[in-house]
Amino acid sequence: MLESIYTPSNSSFENALQAYIRNRRFLTPETPKSVAIVAPNHVSHVQATVICAKDNGVQIRVRSVGHDYEGLSYRSNVTFVILDMFNLRSIDVDVDNEVAFVQAGATIGKLYYKIANESKGHAYPAGVCPSLGTGGHFSGGGYGNMMRKYGLSVDNILDAQVVGADGNILDRASMGEDLFWAIRGGGGASFAVIVSWKIKLVQVPEKVTVFTVPFTLEQGATDVAFKWQQVAPKLPEDLYIRQIASVINGSCPLEKKILVSFMGLFLGEADKLVPLVNQSFPELNLTKEDCKEMSWLESTVYWAGFPVGTPVQVLLNRTQGAPNIFKVKSDVKTVIPKEGLETIWQMLIGMGNTSAANISMQWNPYGGKMSEIPESSTAFPHRSGNLFLIQYVVLVRRGAQREQP
Repeated sequence: MLESIYTPSNSSFENALQAYIRNRRFLTPETPKSVAIVAPNHVSHVQATVICAKDNGVQIRVRSVGHDYEGLSYRSNVTFVILDMFNLRSIDVDVDNEVAFVQAGATIGKLYYKIANESKGHAYPAGVCPSLGTGGHFSGGGYGNMMRKYGLSVDNILDAQVVGADGNILDRASMGEDLFWAIRGGGGASFAVIVSWKIKLVQVPEKVTVFTVPFTLEQGATDVAFKWQQVAPKLPEDLYIRQIASVINGSCPLEKKILVSFMGLFLGEADKLVPLVNQSFPELNLTKEDCKEMSWLESTVYWAGFPVGTPVQVLLNRTQGAPNIFKVKSDVKTVIPKEGLETIWQMLIGMGNTSAANISMQWNPYGGKMSEIPESSTAFPHRSGNLFLIQYVVLVRRGAQREQP
C-alpha cells in the first residue's frame, strides 16, 4: 500500500478497505462504501482531507485499526470518506521524563513493546487486545487490566495533537481544556481528528503474576461468581481479577455447560499474591501452582490469549488473525443475586444450544483508582459507585451460517 489515496476505481481500494475491518458483519456487498480512502503520511494530509471534505459537504470517518464494535470508523449512510490513520504509527519513548509520544495509527501492542524495550519498570494502562489502535481506543476511554491501579488510558494523557474542523493543528494549550476534556473518553472523531498523544508512563515491578482459575457449575461457579462481585472491586489496587462466563461443550455433542473462569493480573510476585487472595477471596482457592510469574510485557501476551512462552514480538502484529462476525455490548452493574446468576447461566446455555456462535460474558471490576478519580475529570463517566462492567460477546464460528437477529 504505497498510495495515499484510494478510490473505488483503484485496484487497491478493496484491499485498503478490508485491511482494517475487524468485524465481518460489515464486510458484505451491502455495507456502504466510502467515496475514497485517504491514508495520510503527514499531519498536513489530515488537514487537507478535513478542509476538502468540509468544502464538498462530505463527512469523514476516522479509522486507526478498525476495532470499533459497530464499524462506525469505516461505514456511514451518507456520502463519506475514510481517513485511515494506519501510516501514522510512530512511537517515541522518553523514560527519563516518563512520557511517550504515540501517533493515532500505532497499536497498543507496539506501544507496550516499545516501552518495555526502553524500560522493564515502565508500562501504560490500556486494553488487552494488542491490535487496538491508540487513536480510537484512548479517545473512547481505554480501560484495561491496570485501571484499578492507574485508571484508564485517558487518565494518563498529558497532551494531544489534533486537527480541528477548520483544518488547524491544535495541542492542549490551543484547543482549550473543554476540547481536551471531550477527546478523553468522548470519542475523538466526534470533535477532531486525533493525530497523536503525549502520555504519562506508569511504573510496574520487574515481575508480575498472572493466573486463570476455572469453575464449572458442579464445582461451585455460582458461589464463586457471587462472591467475586462483592470482593473484586474492593481488593488492593495492585490486583485485577476478571470473571469470564462462557458456554462450553459437555460430555456429549449436544450438551452445553457453563464455565466461569477467573483471570488475574497482580503487580507483584506470587508469594505475596496467594495469601492475599486466600484471605480476601478464599472461594477462589488460589494456589501457587495456578500462578505464573513473568515480566509485565509477557503478561500482555498472556492476557491477549496467547500460550505461555509465545514470543513477545507477537505484539507487533497489527492484525490478530482473520476478522470474525461478532456483536458486543457492555453495561455497568450492581451485585446480582445467586438466583439472577443462575438465570443468566441458563440463558447462556439456551443461546448456546440454538445458535452457531461462541457466547461469553466478561465481568471487569472497577474500584481502586476508578473510584478515586472524579467522574468529571474526563468524558468517561463510569467511576465511583460502579462495581464492575459486563461485556456481552457473541462470536459466530467461521463457516457457520449466521442467524438473523
